[in-house]
Amino acid sequence: MKFNRNAITAMAGALLLAVFMAGSAMADHHMEKSGKNDKAVKQMDIVDTAASVGTFETLLAAAKAAGLVEALKGDGPLTVFAPTDEAFAALPEGTVESLLKPENKDQLVEILLYHVVSGKVVAEQAVKLDSAPTLSGYDLTLMVKDGTLMIDNSSVVAADVMASNGVIHVINAVLIPSPDAQKTATKAAAGSKSSGGCGSY
Repeated sequence: MKFNRNAITAMAGALLLAVFMAGSAMADHHMEKSGKNDKAVKQMDIVDTAASVGTFETLLAAAKAAGLVEALKGDGPLTVFAPTDEAFAALPEGTVESLLKPENKDQLVEILLYHVVSGKVVAEQAVKLDSAPTLSGYDLTLMVKDGTLMIDNSSVVAADVMASNGVIHVINAVLIPSPDAQKTATKAAAGSKSSGGCGSY
């Protein structure tokens, strides 16, 4: 039986092409699968994103005690100025424990909502603002000092941590409305311009 050299060459070429195409298909499938995993990571909501960072355990515990977890996992978009565990640890002794008590839930909710602004405000936009209304009804005071974005008396130490339903800016102090602060809604009703007047520990 005679073998045709050209036929053998063609068959070998076809076989190599088939192997190459199969390998490419497997690679594409792997890349697609990896892409989906990457997308899943990028699409975590604010709560899951904060949890993945590992430095917001106190904030997340407070959000759970206040019943705000589902709201922070909602569609949004929201902007959260998130104090680190160190920021909470710097509060006067017993403050966190007191706020986590069921009888102080209303106060805890107000404080936490004072860290949340409706809409997605990235750092590039925030540095152009002098105030921002929070979901607590009070305004935050924003300013740039020595090249650092200040939120009331706290500093933004990491900006633009993106989540599927908004953005997180990491701050180094817990924000607390000052005793003489007036809610934006009250001022608006009185026909006067709202302002900051809030502080932080």
